Amino acid sequence: IKLVFGGGKLSMMGAVARGITKNGGHATGYIPGHLNVSEGGHSNIDEIHIVDTMHTRKMQMAETSDGFLLLPGGFGSMDEFFEIITWKQLAIHHKPIIIMNAYNYWDPLLKLMDHIIENNFARPEHRTIFDVISTPGELLSTLSKHQRFQNI
Repeated sequence: IKLVFGGGKLSMMGAVARGITKNGGHATGYIPGHLNVSEGGHSNIDEIHIVDTMHTRKMQMAETSDGFLLLPGGFGSMDEFFEIITWKQLAIHHKPIIIMNAYNYWDPLLKLMDHIIENNFARPEHRTIFDVISTPGELLSTLSKHQRFQNI
């Protein structure tokens, strides 16, 4: 498995990167210089790219990713998610987006998205541009539904 992520060593994504590399996967991180100084970039990954801005980070992560997984997280996770889902809504990309709704963490977000659709600020078909899973075990089977992942 190849992981593209924000490059930090903290929180859930740092743990995911450690797990990927420990089990023979490849991890590539993109971290802005100021975060590399204040939070520390992940040092035990295959590639780390120091970038100038958060915008550059998100753009390079989007360009080098084959799909997107939203794990439980904070404002940064939501920022990345809304940008990538908006790009899919606008047909800028056609990559799979998966929300890991472990322990119903993202239920309020999903309810908000339904509210947006119910109030005609998005079309009902936009609810189908992402998948929702509850456990890590569902990830590979969900990815395999998408054309680019049929051989995993």
